Amino acid sequence: MYQGAIFDLDGTILDSMGVWRQIDEEFLGRRGLPVPEDYLEAITPLGFDRAAEYTIRRFSLPESREEIVQEWYQMAEDAYRYRVPLKDGAKEWLQWLRKRKIPLAVATSSDEKLFEPALKRTGIYDYFDTFVTVKEVARGKGFPDIYEEAAARISLAPGQCVVFEDILAGIRGAKLGGFCAVAVYDEDSADDEQSLRSEADHYIYHYRQLLEGTPKLFSFTENNFQTHSGVCPE
Repeated sequence: MYQGAIFDLDGTILDSMGVWRQIDEEFLGRRGLPVPEDYLEAITPLGFDRAAEYTIRRFSLPESREEIVQEWYQMAEDAYRYRVPLKDGAKEWLQWLRKRKIPLAVATSSDEKLFEPALKRTGIYDYFDTFVTVKEVARGKGFPDIYEEAAARISLAPGQCVVFEDILAGIRGAKLGGFCAVAVYDEDSADDEQSLRSEADHYIYHYRQLLEGTPKLFSFTENNFQTHSGVCPE
């Protein structure tokens, strides 16, 4: 049983990966380039600055990192501010955790200029105790840095926290850090389902499974929760 929860946002809490597919198509299409099959998977763990640098190298683009990031922001801003919805059952699961005083952190490759309006519009921004982005740590989501920083900010050790992620790099990074890792289904990572199932401690299709008690990650007596670090429960 565990004491804290750390959440990725895009594809895990926010149903936003379709937005990024469209942005990739439009951004590269403006330059007469098709979207390689592995492109979204390659840039998703990196954060905006590193993703822009990767894109410049891969496609030999003349633009600066700052110009590319600004173009992405402009393309994504309206979608996040007005349209991007939550994943099925996400708000109810966050409410369930919050009522039981579980500390909640965000560990995301996104940027606060995008995710803050989306989380405020959907009414979940104030559920979280802290927000960590990949630009604040040394390495991207294939490594444990961002999850370790999130755990430290809620005053817990890695072994006391559950990380919720939708991408394989995120699951691998969390496991390297000694976290319990729960993979969350997303259409854009559906091709990786078998690998996610193999490498994560648990795999869920939606948060209602957790509300129904499968898997059981937190236990409580009356108004207080009893938790201990250890092997992620079966």
